Amino acid sequence: MNINDFNYLLPKELIAQRPASPRTHSRLMILNNPAPNSPPIEHKHFYDLPDYLKEDDVLVINETKVLPIRITGKKQTGGKVELMLALNSNKATIKGRAKVGDDLIFPDNIKAKILSKKDNKVRLKFNLPVNEIINKIGSLPTPPYIKTPIKSDDEYQTVYANQEGSFAAPTAGLHFNQELLQKIKNKGVKIAKVCLHVSWDTFLPVTEEDPTKHKIHGEVCEITKQNSDIINKAKRLFVVGTTTLRTLESFAEDGKIYSGKKLTKIFIYPGYKFKLNYTGLITNFHLPKSTLLMMISAFYSREKILEAYEIAIKEKYRFYSLGDAMLILK
Repeated sequence: MNINDFNYLLPKELIAQRPASPRTHSRLMILNNPAPNSPPIEHKHFYDLPDYLKEDDVLVINETKVLPIRITGKKQTGGKVELMLALNSNKATIKGRAKVGDDLIFPDNIKAKILSKKDNKVRLKFNLPVNEIINKIGSLPTPPYIKTPIKSDDEYQTVYANQEGSFAAPTAGLHFNQELLQKIKNKGVKIAKVCLHVSWDTFLPVTEEDPTKHKIHGEVCEITKQNSDIINKAKRLFVVGTTTLRTLESFAEDGKIYSGKKLTKIFIYPGYKFKLNYTGLITNFHLPKSTLLMMISAFYSREKILEAYEIAIKEKYRFYSLGDAMLILK
């Protein structure tokens, strides 16, 4: 396996800069594998999702909530800097030219001095507690390829976000609104909740030629007993997003889900043997050479996923976090 096995060329204009409005009107590519009397690929909209669900199905969602950890300021000399803060810590990642000893100035008379720096990681001394700074001036940390500022925090939070702790949204869930969720529940579909807090390292590219040597980021995830019971009784299991899939596989053993809380470093790539029997995965269109593209390639087929991506490009689907979705049916 080589990292270039997961590469594809995407025109920049297909990188979504704004979410669909309303959010349920994003497009939905259906990958049928196998599906008698159905085409291999269907082109729908996200509001068509209930048509693929039926009574007693279980839909699993990740209820993590994105923290407003981004703060923007400047050096005393005037250069712009941007920090991604860590809760209860004086550590951060930094964007902008800065060195040890620099004084940084932020809105609301918030100040910091860089005590140490390695690559883009810094240790700082603030004039206020970090959690207080987040509450005062923090904003949501959208991915670096989104150049257009979001209009409101709601655009980068799922409607079911409930547990603060994530550095990024579980983006497959951004397509739901409360009305669509209610329509799904009215069909008799059960909703199970898990929580995985996405770490900032999720945006780090895979740089090794052999992707199996990539060091996967650790992320805290949790499943309650109530929700593991719902999942274990499922006849057909649908998963919303790669973060949810990663959580389930982290708690699966002997074909069952166990409850608990842990730091998971599970790395799913082609050749991985899934521990549960899934019916479908809802996911967005992911970056080239990313661990997420490797994960869905393991779930379905690398060749078929890349073929579907080529079709999505020709059909002008919108890619990445604020873009369109696909439903992969196993």
